[in-house]
Amino acid sequence: MKKDMFIFNNGRLCRKDNTLMFEGEEGKKYIPVNNVESIYIFGEVDVNKNFLEFVCSNKITIHFFNYYEYYVGTFYPREYLNSGYVILKQSEAYLNYEKRVIIAKTFIDGAIKNILQVLKYYERRNSNLEGEIEEITNLLDTLQLQSTIETIMAIEGNVRQVYYKSFNKILDDEDFTFTSRTKRPPKDRINSLISFGNSMLYTLVLSQLYQTQLDPRIGYLHSTNDRRFSLNLDVAEIFKPIIVDRTIFSVINKKIITKKDFNKDLGSIILSDEGRMKFIKEFNEKLETTIKYPNFPNRVSYKRLIRLEAYKLQKFITEDEQYLPFIAKW
Repeated sequence: MKKDMFIFNNGRLCRKDNTLMFEGEEGKKYIPVNNVESIYIFGEVDVNKNFLEFVCSNKITIHFFNYYEYYVGTFYPREYLNSGYVILKQSEAYLNYEKRVIIAKTFIDGAIKNILQVLKYYERRNSNLEGEIEEITNLLDTLQLQSTIETIMAIEGNVRQVYYKSFNKILDDEDFTFTSRTKRPPKDRINSLISFGNSMLYTLVLSQLYQTQLDPRIGYLHSTNDRRFSLNLDVAEIFKPIIVDRTIFSVINKKIITKKDFNKDLGSIILSDEGRMKFIKEFNEKLETTIKYPNFPNRVSYKRLIRLEAYKLQKFITEDEQYLPFIAKW
């Protein structure tokens, strides 16, 4: 299975014969190109046209982040699987508002049910979350009554407000008290972890979509507009609770990340390089965890689940096959 490559140091990334080479302060490191699916760059790294042509021919996506953990952009190689037919059907589904609402509702249905699974998991560990579970269950019951994208997103926003209130019960750590969601900039450590984790998931989903016939520019919950990509944001909603949030709870409760792993800069709280590396290690371990999957003979990793989700969506768009989102079962 191909791996993702993460670069935190400053240096130069280039092609060396038929492989990749990173040259930094610690010397040269060679990476077999056949082992790489995506590259995540956090440091100040120089690349050239020859390198970009090489990774393009090897179908490797490159994601860039700046010092403040913000996603900057993606080098998205020329699509090699895109189908004109699939793109037309994607566009038709977007322009058919009723069908677009069905897809958007499915994403949020999956997101809310996975949030409930997370809460029930911690409730069984004496986190006293009955009230939050009941409130979110009631909101879920109203989801199917919604007929517009705006009201669907409003339900999701209300669920998130209740869900975030549960974080302090799950974490029970005075160094990681959560008050409200703040994004740019994140005002506390929890917000910093959420923003960083979500960015990692958005880019991961984008890399998985690249391996399908779907066009990531055509989203349904998040409007298709001047934003470069939107379908990855849609699909990520399903997996945020079970990948990003579970990773956050794990790194804090296990004391893998502490308050020492954060820096304060211009009113923003951001992870240090060491903190990012710790988070990514735990994040990747979660992605490599395997589970049983219906009608599959072998166990499937969470990373693979994301691509399977894209295939299910494509089946719905092109063949009207019922689309049911992935719901975790623990």
